[in-house]
Amino acid sequence: MTRSTPRTDWLTPDWPAPAGVHAICTTRMGGVSHAPYDSLNLGDHVGDDQAHVASNRAILQQAIVAKPVFLNQVHGTEVLRLDATTPNASVADACLTDQLGIACTIMVADCLPVLFCSTDGAWVGAAHAGWRGLAGNVGVGVLEQTCKDFRALALMHQGQADTEVIAWLGPCIGPQAFEVGDEVRAAFVEQNTEAEQMFTPLGGSKWLASLAGLARQRLSALGITRVFGNDGSADWCTVTQSSRFFSHRRDRVSGRLAVCIWRDT
Repeated sequence: MTRSTPRTDWLTPDWPAPAGVHAICTTRMGGVSHAPYDSLNLGDHVGDDQAHVASNRAILQQAIVAKPVFLNQVHGTEVLRLDATTPNASVADACLTDQLGIACTIMVADCLPVLFCSTDGAWVGAAHAGWRGLAGNVGVGVLEQTCKDFRALALMHQGQADTEVIAWLGPCIGPQAFEVGDEVRAAFVEQNTEAEQMFTPLGGSKWLASLAGLARQRLSALGITRVFGNDGSADWCTVTQSSRFFSHRRDRVSGRLAVCIWRDT
């Protein structure tokens, strides 16, 4: 699946990121929050004790030796460029940076986190892809907007229109657990008939959907073919892996994981 750090059980993406680019995905373990947020809840909007959240965020920052910037995610397609002055709770569902020591950070508890980096190591980014943000509007979702901004910034600063981008998919609700209605299937299939492959009929206008599979299709269409991480297997499912991952769909009251990517050189 991926490597884990022994002390915390956090996930370290197993992907060919260039030197100086680092990434981590937290799990439930390693924090101070009490049930049902036990123990490393990083969301300050879910009803947890704010002092516990602050302590958990301090644990994360100390562990990665970088400043995580936490967004106010709204299931949209807004992409924010981060620097040292960007405050927490800025409204966006994706972010990019070329600044050292600034961690693009996405919080999830079933939605799909997607990390990006250029193969030259100059830019890193992260996106929050629930089904609404992934589907977007008229074929432009959060992944399309992130890649557009990523390449535009690379062209502006490095003069390279063909900068290669690789991606890593983190844990999310798996295809064995993500039950959706006709409207969700239609949001994808009406844009691309190949999306039919990512839905399994349950009957009664219900379907099981592969969020990671849909994301891989969208990334491939964007020319990003080197995609690592979540392959839809059970180990990546936030719902079924209850001891490791938070899940809003499973628990309703739930903490949040964080997925971070940053540069240190």
